[in-house]
Amino acid sequence: MSVIGGVMFHAVGASFAALCYTPQKKVVSWSWQTYWLAQAFFCWFLLPIIGAWLTIPELMKVLDEAPKDAMWKAFGLGMAYGVGGTAFGIAIRYIGFSLTYAISIGISCVVGTLLPPLVKGELAAVLQQEGSGWIVTGMVLGVLGIALCGLAGRYKELDLAKLEIGAQSSFSVSKGLPLCILAGVLSALYGFSIDQGQPIADVAVKYGAGDFQSNVVYIFSNTGAFLVTLFYCLYLHRKQRTFREFTRKAKAPLTKNYLLAIMTGMMWYSQFFFYGLGHVRMGDYKFTSWAVHMIMLVMFSTVAGLAMKEWTHAKGKTVYALVLALAVLLAAVLALTVGNAIGA
Repeated sequence: MSVIGGVMFHAVGASFAALCYTPQKKVVSWSWQTYWLAQAFFCWFLLPIIGAWLTIPELMKVLDEAPKDAMWKAFGLGMAYGVGGTAFGIAIRYIGFSLTYAISIGISCVVGTLLPPLVKGELAAVLQQEGSGWIVTGMVLGVLGIALCGLAGRYKELDLAKLEIGAQSSFSVSKGLPLCILAGVLSALYGFSIDQGQPIADVAVKYGAGDFQSNVVYIFSNTGAFLVTLFYCLYLHRKQRTFREFTRKAKAPLTKNYLLAIMTGMMWYSQFFFYGLGHVRMGDYKFTSWAVHMIMLVMFSTVAGLAMKEWTHAKGKTVYALVLALAVLLAAVLALTVGNAIGA
C-alpha cells in the first residue's frame, strides 16, 4: 500500500508539472523575461522557503547542523538546472508544449539513469550486472524516441507551412530542438541535486520532518536555479529595456499577469512537493521515482497539448509520428525502470 500511495503522489506531482506552464499562453503585453522572472521568484525562491518553514520542525537548527558541503552541492547543481529551466521556457515558444516536454523529459530520463553510476565510477560494473540488457535497451529506445519527436516536429512545421500559417507562427524545430536537448540534460541534474542534498534531509528527519524531509533541500536546489534565472532575465531586461513592464499599467493587465505567474510558480513547486511525498513511500524501489514521475509527466503533458489544440493543423502522418515517438519514449523509460528493478 505504501508503494501505491507513492505512485499516487507521483501522479499528482506529475499532473502539476504537466500543466505548470500553461498559464504562460494567457499572459498579455509582457515580454518573456518579465513573466519568467516573476514565476521563478515564486517557484524557485519564495515557495521553497515558505514550504520548508511550514513543514520542517526547528528549521534554523536543521540548517545550522546540516553539512555545508551538501548545501553547496545542492546549490551548484540547482544552478545548472536553472540554465536548463530557462532553456525549457524558451523552447516552449518555438516547438510548443507537448514536444518540449516529450523531448526534454526523454533525455532527462536517459541522462538521469546514467549519471549517478557514472559519477560514482560504477557505470562499468552496473552494465555487467543482471538487468543491464534492459538498461542498454532503454538507452537505445530513448535515442530513437527523441529522433522521432524531432521528426514529428518537422512534419508539423511542414503542415503549418502548407496552410500558410508559418508566417504567423513562431514554430521552429531548428531553434527549439537544441534548447530541448540542453533542458533535458540539465534537468536531470535537479534529481541529482536532491540526492546530493540528502544529508541535509537526514538532519531534518532527526528533528521530526518525516515525509516532508526533502522540502529543506529545495531551499538550496531551487535557490541555485533562481540565481541563474535572475541574472539572465536582468540581462534581457537591460538589453531590451523592459523593466517598466513590472509596473506599467497602460497595456498590460498587471493583476492578471501576476496571478498567472503565481499560478505557474505554485504548480511548479507543487510537483516536487508531491514528488518528495511519493519518493519516501517507494520502499525498495525509490530509484524508480524519477522514471515514474517523468513517464506520467510525458503522458499528462501530451494530453494537455492536445487539449490546448497545439496539433489542430497536424496531418495524419504528423500525428502518427508523434504517437509513435511518445510510445517509444514510454517504452524506453519502462525498460530503464525494469532494468533498475532487476539490478536492485
